[in-house]
Amino acid sequence: MTKKIYVIYTGGTIGMKPTDSGYAPSGNMQALLDEKLPPHVRQGLPDFDLVEYEELIDSSNIRPENWKQIATDIAEHYDDYDGFIVLHGTDTMAFSSSMMSFMLRNLNKPVVFTGSQIPLCEARSDGLENFVGALSIATDDRINEVCLYFNGRLMRGNRARKQNAYLFDAFDSPNFPWLGRADINIELSDYLLLKPQSQPEFHLECSEDTQVGILQLFPGITAQWVEAALNQPVKAFIMRTYGTGNGPDGDQALLDALKKATDDGKIIVNLTQCHRGTVHQGSYAAGSALSEAGVIGGLDTTTEAMFCKLHHLLSKGHSPEEIRVMVGQNISGELTI
Repeated sequence: MTKKIYVIYTGGTIGMKPTDSGYAPSGNMQALLDEKLPPHVRQGLPDFDLVEYEELIDSSNIRPENWKQIATDIAEHYDDYDGFIVLHGTDTMAFSSSMMSFMLRNLNKPVVFTGSQIPLCEARSDGLENFVGALSIATDDRINEVCLYFNGRLMRGNRARKQNAYLFDAFDSPNFPWLGRADINIELSDYLLLKPQSQPEFHLECSEDTQVGILQLFPGITAQWVEAALNQPVKAFIMRTYGTGNGPDGDQALLDALKKATDDGKIIVNLTQCHRGTVHQGSYAAGSALSEAGVIGGLDTTTEAMFCKLHHLLSKGHSPEEIRVMVGQNISGELTI
């Protein structure tokens, strides 16, 4: 039986058209795909139904309510299709694919995010290859998770990061191997793929209010600056530190500000500023001081995945104590234990 794919068009570069203010989201994606994929070409591709959201967005405008819309849409159509594709802007695609991995768990079919660096309306667009590749990936029975496919690379959705604004190789997976590669043939690393442990679980809770902030260390950062940041009305913070998770252990006032925040119930997770690497807070004294201040090591989780994981756990009503434990637990393949 021919497989059928559900395609969600949320906006993003792939469907943009030029305006006086620059490229902007544009509708009628179905007509654009029909133009690029004439009937004799479509015959060799899986069938698909495309839904175009009424409010198309540049992904720089993504908000938690958009994540809830996408996850709910997939959950409601889950039994009717063999796989799913989300056409999404590249700027925050790694955030959205990460969030879907927490909201849609134990899947037994693929959910594939893709988009383009150049709009489909342009002659040199990479959008068609990405879309056709994603269609092939979305029919593969071996894939049972949320993925991100771009320029031939198949990556776990919560391991991918946007690494380049100018190359077609826009995404990479710095702390985890690619799941596969599409060249003449599609080659998958079966041993890396998630295997469903139970029936699919749809965790659709997603607070509309942002629950997480990001604090980046920099040379000369002061306790007053840190304290002002931690006083923002969010419940959890990602602190992006140096190297393997180090911070200025010579500034006792700064450490006291962190300790006060964690004692007051704020969740602070330590992630490295390095593109590739993992946090080991005990490797250096500068990291151990952060641990003593109540900061939790986030291991090799990406910033995008940790942001979404914290938002997800808070949306589900977990307590700070529970979340501090769950930060180090592998929920959807987002970290290496």
